[in-house]
Amino acid sequence: MENLAHLKNSLIALCLRYAEEKITTSQEAIQGAQASANEETKSSSGDKYETGRAMAQLEIEKQTAQLNEAKKLKQQLEKINFESRSDRVQPGSIVKTDKENYFIAIPAGRLTVDGEHFFAVSAGSPIAQALSGKKAGATIDFNKKTLTILAVL
Repeated sequence: MENLAHLKNSLIALCLRYAEEKITTSQEAIQGAQASANEETKSSSGDKYETGRAMAQLEIEKQTAQLNEAKKLKQQLEKINFESRSDRVQPGSIVKTDKENYFIAIPAGRLTVDGEHFFAVSAGSPIAQALSGKKAGATIDFNKKTLTILAVL
């Protein structure tokens, strides 16, 4: 049970770090684009000034959208009840299959804990939807592969 707690806590921490890094990266990019826009000075070439400001504004808008998405990831992670135990796949579950291991939380990609690999996926992802509600021993067909669930933790 202690190993399970360590595993789950490690996966949660990695997902949280992923979301926080995305937030920080977006915030820094917004600040950089804002600084760039503020440094643009009106030169004899007015069009160049306007183009530079417009490009900076587009970058700010793009990064703001990415920042909002990263904040949503963090909020999704915070909403999951990781204390809830179930023998069926649900948000917060660690799912070990004969092919890959999954952590149903947020789409943070491939994570490694103690040399073991997991794919962190959102509950709304196609693989999580296919696994949802299944127990150990169940098989699913996904992306032309048959997966057998070995354990739901």
